[in-house]
Amino acid sequence: MSESLQDKLDVYVSRLRVTYRRYLDLVTPHTLYRWVAFYVLITLFMLRIIYAEGWYIVCYTYAIYLLNMFLQFLTPKFDPSLEQEMRDESTEEGMSGMTENDEEFRPFIRRLPEFKFWFKATASTSIALVSSFIPLLDIPVFWPILLMYFIVLFSLTMRRQIQHMLKYRYLPFDIGKAKYGSK
Repeated sequence: MSESLQDKLDVYVSRLRVTYRRYLDLVTPHTLYRWVAFYVLITLFMLRIIYAEGWYIVCYTYAIYLLNMFLQFLTPKFDPSLEQEMRDESTEEGMSGMTENDEEFRPFIRRLPEFKFWFKATASTSIALVSSFIPLLDIPVFWPILLMYFIVLFSLTMRRQIQHMLKYRYLPFDIGKAKYGSK
């Protein structure tokens, strides 16, 4: 009897996975609609925090997580600073490497792809929204301090990221890049 129950459970879990994957595959090409849905969800979360006047620790933790994911989204998969260190070591050993004047085209590949960024951001927003209804997580805290600390953290982190982008000459967005294709 228990083997039969286990088989039924396995079939149910398998069907659930297939259905889940099917819906993700249906949503994947609709980038604009996905992000609009994310912004609606984040607006609901922010309205919940503002009107409930609490759960600031949940909001702060959520904001730090989004900042971390955004940095991964802006960072290339293969870090140019590590590649330059390897190039410098190889030239010190007498091996011929690329010089700084060599302009080799390398496409920008993100450390965190757009779909995964959207998926994780949406999931974390949903978790944060649900967490804002749990009274145990409403820890009393003076929220302006958290806000100021996040603003300082955001500005310092983004300044470092922008300096890294300028130093290694990569642009993670399509703005200002030449576009080639059929007319």
